[in-house]
Amino acid sequence: MNEITGTLIHLYTFYKTAISRLQSPFLLAVRLYWGWQFFHTGLGKLTNISKVVDFFTSLGIPLPTLNAYFVGCLECIGGALLFLGLGSRIIALPLTFNMLVAYITADREALFSIFSDPGKFYAADPYTFLFASLLILVFGPGKFSLDTVIGWLRKRRAEVLGEIHSLSLATRSAD
Repeated sequence: MNEITGTLIHLYTFYKTAISRLQSPFLLAVRLYWGWQFFHTGLGKLTNISKVVDFFTSLGIPLPTLNAYFVGCLECIGGALLFLGLGSRIIALPLTFNMLVAYITADREALFSIFSDPGKFYAADPYTFLFASLLILVFGPGKFSLDTVIGWLRKRRAEVLGEIHSLSLATRSAD
C-alpha cells in the first residue's frame, strides 16, 4: 500500500512539474496573441476615430472624443506593452478596467446574463480581451518577457554593486 502511494505521489509530482513548465510558454502565447489584438483594435479606433466618437456618443459615454482617443491609445500602447512583456501587470490593470467598462456600456445585456445565460456573456466581444488581461494581471508575463529580463538585470546589478561595496569595505579595513 505504501509503495502504491509513493508511486502515485511520485507520478503526481512529475506531472505537476511537467505541466508547470508550460506556464511561461502559455503566458507568452497569451501575451503575443492578445497584445497584438489589443494593438490592432486600438490602432483601428485611432485611425477611425470619428466612428468611435459617434459610437461612444450613441452609448452616452461622457466626453466621447476624449474617451475615444484615450481608449484607442490605451489599447494600442497597452497591446504593444503586453506583446513585449514590458510593464505587463501594470498595463493589464487599466486594460482589464477598460474591458469591464466595455461590458457595462456596450454589452450590458451580456454582462447581466453572466449567470442566467453564460454563453451570452462569454460570446460578447470584450470577454476574451478581459480574460487575457486578467490572466496577465494575476499570473504575470512569464519568463519570456522584457519584465523578466529587466528584473534579472536589476538583480545582477545589485549583486555586482554588493560585491564592489564588500571589496571597498575590505580595502578600507586593510588600510
